[in-house]
Amino acid sequence: MKMIEANNLKKSFGENEVLKNISLEVDKGDVLAIIGPSGSGKSTLLRCITQLETVDSGEIIICGDTLVKNNEQGKAVYSSKKDKAKISRHLGLVFQSFNLFPHFSVMRNITEAQRIVLGKSKQESEETAVELLKKMGLAGKENAYPCELSGGQQQRVSIARALALNPDILLFDEPTSALDPELTGEILKVMRALAAEKMTMVVVTHEMLFAKNVADKVIFMDNGYIIENGTPDDVFNKTRNERTKAFLSRYYSGE
Repeated sequence: MKMIEANNLKKSFGENEVLKNISLEVDKGDVLAIIGPSGSGKSTLLRCITQLETVDSGEIIICGDTLVKNNEQGKAVYSSKKDKAKISRHLGLVFQSFNLFPHFSVMRNITEAQRIVLGKSKQESEETAVELLKKMGLAGKENAYPCELSGGQQQRVSIARALALNPDILLFDEPTSALDPELTGEILKVMRALAAEKMTMVVVTHEMLFAKNVADKVIFMDNGYIIENGTPDDVFNKTRNERTKAFLSRYYSGE
């Protein structure tokens, strides 16, 4: 089953065209890693899929529901407000900067959306939160506040918050970029576990080993284009694309 279909997406900010005819597919249970240099359009693509940005033209279909398509003039037309809200419930997003509410406890950070969006009772939402915190290795942190947690712990809370809404697809926007190497390992361990459970995921990342060893598919983006799209073996070991080779060479050399 196709969980995400994007066809011919274009997006500009003023004169700066950041997505140039982007197309991709994500199947159920797959992990798609999106790699590439800063400014290549990776995060903008993720934001368009999750409705944080709008495309200028193109088509996005999430779990069979059309979010946006072109009209006869080739301009993007979005579905109704009701349909957009329905589509958004298929998706969970984990930000690079955690985006936890600093004045909410860990428990309230995870339960608030459950009660507002899903209409769950206080007891039911708290039971879900407790189970997810155990899964994240954070049992006993329910009453802590974000400022009392390490960056890795905060990011695990944000993953728990996203999972609490029971999304069909989990999207990560460079989830380890704000963390030091030791804390990065905590997050990648959680993401590997989710991949093993066949959670459908789209991961914008600079963690090449994660993309190489965990992803089912890898997209390499540069300057608003998808330069390469294939299996990790295709992209990392068998690429004949000189731009891909140059990026990977610089990355692995530490430049």
